[in-house]
Amino acid sequence: MPGFLGSRATFMLDVVFLAMFVVLPVLAFSIYLVRVKKNYRWHKRIQLALGTVLAVAVAAFEVDMRLRGWTHLAEPSPYYDAQTGGTVFTVLWIHLAVAVATAVLWVVVIVRAVRNFPSPPAPAEHSRWHTRWAWVATWGMVLTAATGWIFYYLAFVAS
Repeated sequence: MPGFLGSRATFMLDVVFLAMFVVLPVLAFSIYLVRVKKNYRWHKRIQLALGTVLAVAVAAFEVDMRLRGWTHLAEPSPYYDAQTGGTVFTVLWIHLAVAVATAVLWVVVIVRAVRNFPSPPAPAEHSRWHTRWAWVATWGMVLTAATGWIFYYLAFVAS
């Protein structure tokens, strides 16, 4: 299905592209709630919701990519090279490395939080580990979004 942003991208590529513009502010708000407002319950709810929404979105996105592909849509880009892949593939590999590492880390951070924080959530012995690795996961999400946006532009917008 064609996208809705006026690029060469598919509907799902457009959805994921825009979703990251929502995910990052929601993530920032969740961090604000826990760091400034000490609202651990809403921080947990938002993080679990974000994790669920992202898992569903990534699954739908992967199904779409497997069924429809994307390289034929990137061929008009000056950054795409059918032989070597060009810059498009370089950025894609960087994006995938960051995205996969971030996804794995986010799952670990969430699972450990659910297992190691009391209910209702409150600071605990696990807090130091959680804070350190949650920040790494947060910056991973920022890099995932940035590299995804760069890939989107190079592959589906540039001409």
